[in-house]
Amino acid sequence: MMKKSILLTICVIYSLSAFTQWTPAQTEWYYPVPEKVIPGKTAGAAPSDAIILFDGGDLSEWVNEKGEKPRWNVENGVLSVRPGTGAIMTKEHFGDCQLHIEFRSPDPENHNGQNRGNSGVFLMSRYEVQVLDGDNNDTYVNGMVGSIYKQAAPLANAYTKNGEWQVYDIYWKAPRFGAGGELESPAMITVVLNGILIQNNYILKGHTPYIGLPEYNAHGRLPLMLQDHGTAVSFRNIWIRNL
Repeated sequence: MMKKSILLTICVIYSLSAFTQWTPAQTEWYYPVPEKVIPGKTAGAAPSDAIILFDGGDLSEWVNEKGEKPRWNVENGVLSVRPGTGAIMTKEHFGDCQLHIEFRSPDPENHNGQNRGNSGVFLMSRYEVQVLDGDNNDTYVNGMVGSIYKQAAPLANAYTKNGEWQVYDIYWKAPRFGAGGELESPAMITVVLNGILIQNNYILKGHTPYIGLPEYNAHGRLPLMLQDHGTAVSFRNIWIRNL
């Protein structure tokens, strides 16, 4: 009986709409006014509301995994992994965000596969977008550059050449958890590498472990983390916007 009542109400609304004389003003609104954000003057430059995480200066926005001063190298405006010193993490915690980060693989020497230019951009410290040398470097596709590690291969290999700067623009929607830590909505990510869409609103199955299957464990806002995987990957121009 209730279903018939709802259906009747909908039919009446549509019937009345057919005879309503709409004006343009009835479907316009003026508040709230969106915040004014000034774009960067050049491609990749931080907009006015961005939080600058590294602009070639120091690592004042970062700590190591122990919460201490990081030991990575900063030279000539470039941040490079110092292998063996561990990952670095932002002091600030983030949820939904837009992240811009540029990276460069070191000289490959005789390394191949996962041992060549390996690092990772970990959203919320646990969801990895792979950083890897993608210049004629065969490996498993859900672990290649641009992959959501062990979950999703990129839609294309947009890496250019070893020794050249690569540009990630990442758009992140954090997972939501409800009462009792139950997952209400999973994380979703879009990744653009060098101007090419390589992850299109991918819905994550959970965290991104090296061994085992992904799963979700309830958490709130967490730091952004950059991985030390034993190779001297370099980074520059890192900024983030809260969404």
